[in-house]
Amino acid sequence: MTKVLACIDGSGYGASVCDHAAWAATGLGAEIELLHVLDRAPDAIPADLSGSIGLGAHDHLLEDLASLDERRSRLRMDRGRVMLAEAEKRIRELGVTDVSSRLRHGRLVDAVVDLEDETRLVVLGKRGEHADFTRLHLGGSVEQVVRASSKPVLVASRAFKPIKRLAIAFDGGPSSRRAVEFLCSDPAFARYECDIVMAGPERAEREAHLDWARRELATLGGAHNIVQRPGAAENVIADYVRDEAIDLLVMGAYGHSPIRQFVVGSTTAAVMRTCPIPVLLFR
Repeated sequence: MTKVLACIDGSGYGASVCDHAAWAATGLGAEIELLHVLDRAPDAIPADLSGSIGLGAHDHLLEDLASLDERRSRLRMDRGRVMLAEAEKRIRELGVTDVSSRLRHGRLVDAVVDLEDETRLVVLGKRGEHADFTRLHLGGSVEQVVRASSKPVLVASRAFKPIKRLAIAFDGGPSSRRAVEFLCSDPAFARYECDIVMAGPERAEREAHLDWARRELATLGGAHNIVQRPGAAENVIADYVRDEAIDLLVMGAYGHSPIRQFVVGSTTAAVMRTCPIPVLLFR
């Protein structure tokens, strides 16, 4: 059985990540693995202080600093275990019984890549523990994980809301086609109303892309709408999400445009910053 990898930290997104992971695991018939990564603390004391000016003659100070660093490390590990235990409890209360936890040291992106072979979907919050929530910046971990992982990444919103209607921001590029194929690969998504939204002027090649999307969605069944609207992609998508009360936005992390060399291009980042709903990303 493949896993939904739910990445939690001490941010305000922890409960939402658990709720989104439980929703995804239920739909995909997957188990959940909770992951908390202890990176190096910003104020951690260097392991070797022997070259510090003035400290060489004060062995007791060196010992006290080392002891303080060790206590901090233990506290961070204890805090991580508590967070994992609380997250596991929340997920079980949501009805998902196949849950495991993993506490690791290092970088989140490295841990996600290491666990890719047994992962079908990665879930993480839009901003991490140390993000400035007064600004509409994406957390650094989001871009790093999307850049490195070959798996789809579900970026959770601040609070989970029951998902009834999906929209796919579609440009005909490889990543947006992967998004359509992913949804069509599992009958669990057939119960959701799903809209395909393409921004920009009508052109023959765009119509060919939309015809492909229609054929793919026809195999899934259910109610689907194909919409093409003029305008800049970030504006069209944000307006559609708001006006049509979309619960989940699905989009490619690569844009089908000159900026596609950026893994999270300007259109994707702009939409994620402004849309208050979860976003499922493919690259």
